This record gives sequence, structure tokens and C-alpha cells, in this order.
Amino acid sequence: MSALAEQLNKVIERTERLIVLCDALQQENDLFKRENESLKASLDHGKIKAVELEEKLKVLKLARSLEGAQVGVTGINEKTLDIKQKISDFVREIDKCIVLLKK
Repeated sequence: MSALAEQLNKVIERTERLIVLCDALQQENDLFKRENESLKASLDHGKIKAVELEEKLKVLKLARSLEGAQVGVTGINEKTLDIKQKISDFVREIDKCIVLLKK
């Protein structure tokens, strides 16, 4: 009977160790989940910042091209056509956004 009691005690000890290990792993998993959420938030923030900076770059390029635009004899030169094309691109982008907002 003592052999059976010893085996039962071993099973109980191993079970307790497994429970402790499971708790430790659960805490580590929770830590990793929080870290993952934080990294995802940082990534999303970075993506938003990148889009904002790209828009600012577009506006800056447009402003610089307007700054250097000179009107020729005919009144229309390559710079003016380039500026008109950029404005048309912006209008198309705005139209796409409006369509998406209406959905």
C-alpha cells in the first residue's frame, strides 16, 4: 500500500509543478500579448505618420513647382501643364475619398 501512496504523492507533486509551470507560462503569454498590442499600435501610428508625411511632401512639391513656374509667351508652358496635372490628380484623389465616404 505504501508503494501506491508514494506513486500518488509523485503524481500530486508533478501535477502541482505542472500547475505552477502553467501559471508562469500564462503570465508570460499575457506579457507577450500586451507587448504585441503595443507594437501593433506603434506600427499603426507609424503608418499613419508615413501617410501624413507623404501628403505633406506632395503639397511641398506642388508649392515648390508653383514657386518656380514661369509663364512663357503663349501663357502655357510645361510647368503650368505639370501643375494642372498635379491638381487634377489631387481632385481625382478627393473624388475617390468622397465616394468611399458615401458608402
